[in-house]
Amino acid sequence: MKRNGPLLTLLAGLALAAVLITVNLTVTARGGDDPDPAGFGAAPATSAPAESAPPAASPSAEASPAAVPAAKVNATWAGTVDGGGATIAISVTDGVAVAYLCDGKKAEVWLQGTAAAGKLSLTGKNGATLVGTFGGGKATGTVTASGRKWTFTVKAVAKPSGLYRATATVRNAKVVGGWIVLPDGSQVGVVTVDDVPQPAPAIDPATGAVTVDGAALTAEPVTGPLTAN
Repeated sequence: MKRNGPLLTLLAGLALAAVLITVNLTVTARGGDDPDPAGFGAAPATSAPAESAPPAASPSAEASPAAVPAAKVNATWAGTVDGGGATIAISVTDGVAVAYLCDGKKAEVWLQGTAAAGKLSLTGKNGATLVGTFGGGKATGTVTASGRKWTFTVKAVAKPSGLYRATATVRNAKVVGGWIVLPDGSQVGVVTVDDVPQPAPAIDPATGAVTVDGAALTAEPVTGPLTAN
């Protein structure tokens, strides 16, 4: 019995020490180890959403090209009205239209306005009007003046044919003359002297020279707006 006593005491001590070591290891493992070292079961980390790139500025719409202006009309038409009895000439320079209708005796009317997009629109004194169309080498329309109406379809002409006009003061009298020169060389015109109309004397188409009441005048081709109707 005396021999076993110390041995039992030693074994008991070893057993107690083993228990204490085991308990200590268990506590350390529970307190220091990451319970989820691989991140399983952990809520996924929420990353801040990437800022969306601002929408690309849409390319500014290209400015629509400026409308190309239509070419301005330059033309002259002349001939007799439908049914005869009067002659008409229409001269257009850069879209500005001047028309003259006369009977070669005393009836006449001057008009001015525009020629554009195939249309003629002119006005004159005392409500006179000319409306019409042009194209294909001719002009067609209607003149209304002094309670009368003339219709016409006339062809394009070239110099020396066309419309001529002269204005002057002769012995204190106001003189205004209009002439239409036709392709066959014939002329029709009226001269007013202080508002009294009379048949116009012939002009020289090459120079425009003409004599009115003994005074030498020059008739010019009409190539722009009238200074007075």
